[in-house]
Amino acid sequence: MVKKQKKLDKKRRRERKTNYKKRLILLKGNCARFVVRKTNRYIIMQITESKHAQDKVLCSVNTKELLKYGWSENKKGSLKSVSAAYLGGLLLGKKVKDIKKVILDSGLIPSTKGSRIYACVKGIADSGIEINYDEKVLPSEERIKQIKDLDFDKIKEAINKK
Repeated sequence: MVKKQKKLDKKRRRERKTNYKKRLILLKGNCARFVVRKTNRYIIMQITESKHAQDKVLCSVNTKELLKYGWSENKKGSLKSVSAAYLGGLLLGKKVKDIKKVILDSGLIPSTKGSRIYACVKGIADSGIEINYDEKVLPSEERIKQIKDLDFDKIKEAINKK
C-alpha cells in the first residue's frame, strides 16, 4: 500500500529552498559536500557531512572573516565579489583539517560560467582539497584580482600562513 505524501512534506520545495532531486543525488555520493550560499552582503561556505540525511557542518567560513586578514575596511561592500569568493574558498580549505575530497553543492544558485561559485571552487582547489570541476567554468585570474586598491597578494599570503 502506497501512502500519499502530505503537503507539509514538500514545504521547503514550495518555499524554493530545497531541490530534493538534486539533494538525493548529492547524498548518494557518500562524500563531504562543499556548500556555497550567497547572501546580499556575504558569501557563506561550509563543508558538511550527511549521516542518515542529517547534515553536520564540519567547518564554515563567511567572507566577513577576510577583514581579519587585511581586507580593507573601506572595501567592506565588496565582500560578495569574485575576489572575496576565491579568498573565502582558500581560507576554508586551509581551515579544514581531515577532509581530502569534496563535491560542490550550490543549492538553487544557477550554474554560470565564471561566477562567484566557481571562484569559491578555484579557491578550495588551490588550497589542496580535491574537487571535480571543469577548467572552462572558472573565472580568469584578471577577474579574480579585479578590485582596485586591494592588496590581493598580501591577503592571500596571510591566509596561506594560517
